[in-house]
Amino acid sequence: MLRLLLVALSVGLSNFAASIGLSLSGVDHALRVRVVLLFGLFEAGMPVLGIVLGHSVAGVVGGSSRWIGGGLLVATGVWTALIPERPGRRRGTARLAVTALALSVDNLVVGFALGALAVSLVTAGSVIAGVSVVLSLVGLEIGARVGAGLERWSEEIGGAVLVVVGATVMAGVLH
Repeated sequence: MLRLLLVALSVGLSNFAASIGLSLSGVDHALRVRVVLLFGLFEAGMPVLGIVLGHSVAGVVGGSSRWIGGGLLVATGVWTALIPERPGRRRGTARLAVTALALSVDNLVVGFALGALAVSLVTAGSVIAGVSVVLSLVGLEIGARVGAGLERWSEEIGGAVLVVVGATVMAGVLH
């Protein structure tokens, strides 16, 4: 169980960092709910999918997961910085879903490894999603507090944070 918690913490840190960037322009109840649902769903679903698919697919995705996930995060960050949401409009669920997908691509490979440890699907998905959701909510609160002083540039800074998170994922620093 300790190994599973450490894995969950490792993959959840990228969600923590991305959540800070997402909430720099403010956070409301609707954003919290969408982050919990989307990040939790993708963070739980990808390792479970990895366990189910098994090692045969690991070779195809394994070496590319950090590049795919990191690249999607960089693209989302650039999109956020260059094409900010219109004032008064909620952050789009599509952007959030792309971010959640990008953050969870590496979890597919984590699932392959967890399959070798004979971890149950329910336990793996629950622990990874739970840790990820908690870290995401903490990140949202930190970002909202920091963002209050940076309101004018919050979308651009938030996009830049996603680009940095994506680059660190591609570099193998964050998983």
